[in-house]
Amino acid sequence: MDLKEILNELLMEDKTFLRIPVGSGTLEIYKSVVLTWVVMLVLFILMLILTRDFKVHNISKRQAAVESFVLWIRGVTGGMLGEEAIGYADYIATVLIFIAFSNMVGLFGVVPATMDLNVTIALSIMSIILVEAAGFKKKGLRNWLKGFAQPMAVIAPMNVLELLIRPLSLCMRLFGNILGATVIMELIKAVAPVIVPAMFSLYFDIFDGAIQAYVFVFLTSLYIKEAVE
Repeated sequence: MDLKEILNELLMEDKTFLRIPVGSGTLEIYKSVVLTWVVMLVLFILMLILTRDFKVHNISKRQAAVESFVLWIRGVTGGMLGEEAIGYADYIATVLIFIAFSNMVGLFGVVPATMDLNVTIALSIMSIILVEAAGFKKKGLRNWLKGFAQPMAVIAPMNVLELLIRPLSLCMRLFGNILGATVIMELIKAVAPVIVPAMFSLYFDIFDGAIQAYVFVFLTSLYIKEAVE
């Protein structure tokens, strides 16, 4: 199987998980939507299990480990956002965990939901809306609008264009890297024994998946930090 065939198989495959007849039409539920909800359900169940029976005093080792992780990830996201935007740290941490887990489902032989442009576009739009909302909340309507004319009014169209380019950049970077990793894994599976793809899967599905999640939230945090300054 060559590269062109792999790309065709990955990009042109039927992405519909379920078709439900509705009147004269059909309601299609995509695989990426189902997988996204599965990831959210797994994270929710994991959260309930890990936070069960938390106490104020005489805490368990499990509670200590969970609290240490929360403090650590808040420190990571808070460090990216800076003091002015520290209030968005929990949201950024949630997105980081969600994207990282979504990218890692390839370990189970499932195509990640983040390899669907609909998913990465939705995540990017959410991020840019948050960025502009943060700037609007911090500066107010007048100063927020004036920000598009900084440092001079003549470049206002460029600043507006940048507003449109940012979500495109976020979604294509995440989609492209996950697609690239998946293509490489398919090529390795086609030419190498079973144990070799398993070794590379640990890198592409775990390490690279976590890196791409971090890059996504790092850029989002950078945009928020710029918006509130």
